[in-house]
Amino acid sequence: MRSNSSRGRTSHTSHRRTATVALAGVAALIAAAVQSGAASAAPAKPQAGKVNPAHAAVKLTPSQRAELVRHADTGRAAAARALGLGAQEKLVVKDVVKDGDGTLHTRYERTYAGLPVLGGDLVVTTAKSGKTMDVVRATNATLKVTGLTPAVPEAAAKRQAVQRAKALGAAKPAADSVRKVIWAATGKPVLAYETVVGGLQDDGTPNQLHVITDAATGKKLFEYQGVRTGIGNTQYSGQVSLTTTQSGSTYTLTDGARGGHKTYNLNHGTSGTGTLFSQSSDTWGNGTNSNAATAGADAHYGAALTWDYYKSTFGRSGIKNNGVGAYSRVHYGNSYVNAFWDDSCFCMTYGDGSGNAKPLTSIDVAGHEMSHGVTSATANLNYSGESGGLNEATSDIMAAGVEFYANNTTDPGDYLVGEKIDINGNGTPLRYMDKPSKDGASKDNWYSGIGGVDVHYSSGPANHFFYLLSEGSGAKVVNGVSYNSPTADGLPVTGIGRDKALQIWYRALTTKWTSTTNYAGARTGTLAAAGELYGTSSAEYKAVQDAWAGVAVGSRSGGGGGGGTSYESTTPVSVPDNGPAVTSSITVSGRTGNAPSNLQVSVDITHTWRGDLVIDLVGPSGTAYRLKNFSSSDSADNVNETYTVNASAESANGTWKLRVQDQATYDTGTINGWKLTFP
Repeated sequence: MRSNSSRGRTSHTSHRRTATVALAGVAALIAAAVQSGAASAAPAKPQAGKVNPAHAAVKLTPSQRAELVRHADTGRAAAARALGLGAQEKLVVKDVVKDGDGTLHTRYERTYAGLPVLGGDLVVTTAKSGKTMDVVRATNATLKVTGLTPAVPEAAAKRQAVQRAKALGAAKPAADSVRKVIWAATGKPVLAYETVVGGLQDDGTPNQLHVITDAATGKKLFEYQGVRTGIGNTQYSGQVSLTTTQSGSTYTLTDGARGGHKTYNLNHGTSGTGTLFSQSSDTWGNGTNSNAATAGADAHYGAALTWDYYKSTFGRSGIKNNGVGAYSRVHYGNSYVNAFWDDSCFCMTYGDGSGNAKPLTSIDVAGHEMSHGVTSATANLNYSGESGGLNEATSDIMAAGVEFYANNTTDPGDYLVGEKIDINGNGTPLRYMDKPSKDGASKDNWYSGIGGVDVHYSSGPANHFFYLLSEGSGAKVVNGVSYNSPTADGLPVTGIGRDKALQIWYRALTTKWTSTTNYAGARTGTLAAAGELYGTSSAEYKAVQDAWAGVAVGSRSGGGGGGGTSYESTTPVSVPDNGPAVTSSITVSGRTGNAPSNLQVSVDITHTWRGDLVIDLVGPSGTAYRLKNFSSSDSADNVNETYTVNASAESANGTWKLRVQDQATYDTGTINGWKLTFP
């Protein structure tokens, strides 16, 4: 418990609070159709559009991308000054995306006094003229710590991390590394230790448990698993063409056309690269487990398809967009029923399944695992809390894209995950995108506690959103598979097609999201992407709103109830920590009479401790209508609510304001947007 005047929290930082995002300006471009501080009613029947090439990323060769990165690197000091960073802060260029009109989206990491800042990443959007258009930050907190000398010894942080790994079931865990960092992903930035614990997890997967420890108090602030695991179908892809390399009379599974991707045989080992598949014939495997090269051929084929999918669909050249291939390892461990992506080796690894009978080497497994690498190279979504669910969902979503792209008759594209491996023993898939809860654990819709759910199940609302955006709600058959997708509000969603949905998701991932993006931030980012690609008055933009509302994130394009006339502001407003109230305005005009007794007020606020917030609607007369009171016990993240207000004493026309005040210390937030709906 705490009061308004408290200056400290004993239970403030928790596992689920890692999903926080602070968006400073992500909607600057999508607000092009909405004047700052005002909004007009959306058209009744928005038209579907084509991608605006001016606002779409251009395909860069690895050398072109490298040149943009070099250029950004030379200007990083000036960029830091322009952003108002402190004297001890420095930017590190991670990636650059260029649009058709010359706009650049530069992704930075940050250091403070030479220490890495975890949660300090940001994306800066600049026009061709050099003018800064937009800044998306993983945190809005001022980067300042009281000192750089730890009060807690490094050895104590190591012990804590190893004990935590043991508690999670790790076998023979040991601290591989420990370093001083600035932890800024949740609340007030502090000096901390980051300890990485190796060994094996309880199921035999390699362990890379990252534990963040407060260097002043010894308290564990955060943890996440560095090895991203995932399961796809194990059905082989039939007879396919492989790109291999010949040297003399020997062929190897080396793909010179795709960055030199190599496929290795671990032969049931659990470390190293194993042996590169090599033989005198260029025919690999026999379609069964009796030949070790069969799994190698499937993994090699899946990697090639995933490379081709990203290149042809998004113009991306490899996982890091630098033309360099990853590598694959098959036959990992003994009866290992999983597959995983590992950043440290830049590789994918596949087990042979139960009884070593079904190697997990199919198309969607490769797509899922390689997409973890793409996420790491772009938004780098924290693998915990809501951002972890978005990380897993991104891999499921892109894996579906790869599977449909492959157009393989043996394994047609679908919106199911792991439908061939029969882990449940009854022929059912591992995960369902149309109704995630059918697996018995995944969540269909967002709710305030979803950040505490395992990331493979908190991915459900994002997978559900993608299905709704692609195909729409209700019953239908796609590629011979029957689906029936419900919505959280019981209202229908009209899909825009998988191709457009994938373009919107990918653009948000690469230009709008940061390591701490949560579901509210994902909605804001995908709306920004849809607005840039198709226009803010397009059917695509409205469909993104409706699909998110269909999973209980934000409101419908027509307001909370799906009908009426809406007025919206998408201009972000920062909410200062324990500071004065801030407002966001919407001007309503062209209506007659007074406002209704059931005025709908839909609020989208990112905040790391929403109990701090007091929220009012202020009518044109100046009268305030309380929407939310302060609550010292409400420690959940964010406010995504639609309130009903009796505003019948107010004139409908005039300037309406959303007034928000943070009344306790240690947390900041952002009004991402809000909407008035007149039923």
